[in-house]
Amino acid sequence: MCHPEDKYLIEVVNDKVKTLEGVSASFPYGGSSGEWGDSHASWTEQNGTPIGADVTYYAGYEDTFYRLNVDFPVDTIVDLSKRFYCNNEDLEYGDILKEYVYERKPNQRAYTEFRDLVFGFAPKGVVVVWLRYGATQKELGRYQAEVVKDNAALEKKLFASWSMNREEVRENYLAPYSSPEKWDNYRKKYVWHPVITSDNSKFKLFDVMTGFFNAESEIAVRPISLNPAKRERAIPSAITFFWETGKGEKYEGRAFFNWEKTNEKFKNEDNGDNEIQIKVNNGNRDFEVLLNGKSLETVNKRVYLSNQEFKDSYK
Repeated sequence: MCHPEDKYLIEVVNDKVKTLEGVSASFPYGGSSGEWGDSHASWTEQNGTPIGADVTYYAGYEDTFYRLNVDFPVDTIVDLSKRFYCNNEDLEYGDILKEYVYERKPNQRAYTEFRDLVFGFAPKGVVVVWLRYGATQKELGRYQAEVVKDNAALEKKLFASWSMNREEVRENYLAPYSSPEKWDNYRKKYVWHPVITSDNSKFKLFDVMTGFFNAESEIAVRPISLNPAKRERAIPSAITFFWETGKGEKYEGRAFFNWEKTNEKFKNEDNGDNEIQIKVNNGNRDFEVLLNGKSLETVNKRVYLSNQEFKDSYK
């Protein structure tokens, strides 16, 4: 359970994760934590295929009880729960890697199974749900919780063990102008893919890791990174990439983006099939970032020496 910012903490009162198999599954104790898309906390492993949730919670910053009672699309969640996403190179098997597969060989560490169901609680009862496969995270959907108006019993249950009463929470934490607009905007998507190149004839691209403002994330290892899929993606928050130009010439690049400026650029330059182009200079000390051949402003750019060893590294 996560939230966009610490001031938007929520506390769970009643909870249930619905499963296809009918087995009992639940939320963590207490409240949300971390940042949008990641609580930075772990919870006891649950069993079954999650096909929905019924959770009642309290948003102290709005002094409001909400109930989210939702069913996920079964075909979609069953498909997603069976996937293994590629997060690493395959050093043991010689297979050509795919973004994801439905079967994983014994001890095949390149692919990671579905491990975490992530709930993000935003203002005004907005709840976003993601599935996490190690370092890869995919959004399932956005849902709307309903206000619980008859909440006297919920108030009694929740505040029974609190050091503050409801009035004190209201006085200290109420944020009446809170809005989910920022995190709804982050869900805006365009069709694009990253293209990373160099004029250096010895340039070898390896891993490309992209984090998005909507809290999705993806990893493309070689050879996937050389021909990334063209599909709808959110605005990137950061793109991290690794390359080499010879033995001992190993580098890591990082490009950080501003959502408002990057989204505005996409709105103006969108052609339905876009490229964020990163062009590394010959000396491996810098790179330029473009959208469809036009300069794209970044918040920051960094190049580091790397000690990463890849399957196709220069020997």
